[in-house]
Amino acid sequence: MWFPIVVNAFMSIAAYYFSIKLIPKVKDKFIQANLFGIDKSKKIGVKIPESIGVVTGCIFLITMFLFIPVSFGNGDHKEKFPHEFVELIVALLSICCMLLLGFADDVLDLRWRHKLLLPTIASLPLLMVYYINFNTTTIVIPKPFRGLFGVILDIGIFYYVYMGMLAVFCTNAINILAGINGLEVGQSIVIAISIIIFNLIELSGPLWKAHQFSLYFLLPYCATSLALLKYNWYPSRIFVGDTFCYFSGMTFAVVGILGHFSKTTLLFFIPQVFNFLFSVPQLFRFIECPRHRLPMFNAETNQLDCSLVKFHYSKLGILGKFFIKLFKFLRLIKWQEKDGFITTNNFTLINLVLLYLGPMHEAKLTTILILLQIFCTCLAFTIRYPLASFFYDV
Repeated sequence: MWFPIVVNAFMSIAAYYFSIKLIPKVKDKFIQANLFGIDKSKKIGVKIPESIGVVTGCIFLITMFLFIPVSFGNGDHKEKFPHEFVELIVALLSICCMLLLGFADDVLDLRWRHKLLLPTIASLPLLMVYYINFNTTTIVIPKPFRGLFGVILDIGIFYYVYMGMLAVFCTNAINILAGINGLEVGQSIVIAISIIIFNLIELSGPLWKAHQFSLYFLLPYCATSLALLKYNWYPSRIFVGDTFCYFSGMTFAVVGILGHFSKTTLLFFIPQVFNFLFSVPQLFRFIECPRHRLPMFNAETNQLDCSLVKFHYSKLGILGKFFIKLFKFLRLIKWQEKDGFITTNNFTLINLVLLYLGPMHEAKLTTILILLQIFCTCLAFTIRYPLASFFYDV
């Protein structure tokens, strides 16, 4: 059990140091190729290389390719070689596709409807192999509902719809909760470490091979992402781009689906789930949605404050008015009305933190959001272990 994990850990350390050395050497190449952005939350607008997530994503893939002989090269695995090897290769194929499509998004600046389609395409190899190798579409019903549905329920094709939606959610959830230095990488590392801890706990259980499989991916992912965070933390010297967000989300979806703990994976996305639900009215255009919903930068104080959106209340549809009243009731927005126009904060978790805590420095805001992610991880473990016994036979 432990030998390939230990080797994978040492290879991950090597991947970290290689990433640290490579990123500074290639970042100027991105600027020369017009792959750069301007940090709108800084007084000085300098060109910062974008889409550097493709660099660490490629190092991750190389590390995983080199690891294949370690996990499948000995005689013990030869009889099971086709089954487990196909899973690994298809998982890497899905991640590689998502890395490529994410980079295409950074270069072509695709629309939101395309952003939803890309993860679906990249997850197809994963779902096809799941169908061939497992094709298990049953779910365990929570105790309070077993009188209606029984202990186990086969939901058929809807299970594949759920897994496809999981891939779409994971890839886009990180991308939506983004826009300040270090946040995309920081939240992803916390999620990855959370799943690693969960895998280590479950290694002593009957499904230890699935969790060993997950560790093969997450250890090098964490290592390369930590190298990326070194350069993306405030003041950011590189931008990770949509490439990293999609690559990260697909990695989490892969280990959740093939490791058979997709519901637990979602528990570690509590802030992202809240941010998505909070963003729904703007994402689906029930309410005016600006191109960017980043916090406003005050050059005089060097702090960030809520960004605002303005719209005519009478022109909103039924759903738009419903969400506005609901969020005002829940105190998620501040509502100011003048001449028939409504002005509120944009519907993101970042703006909500600024709404309650007031303007603050960008580095402090990122730190608070990452601490919130860690707190939600502790909550997720509480739900997964002590509270789970009330709903399932543990």
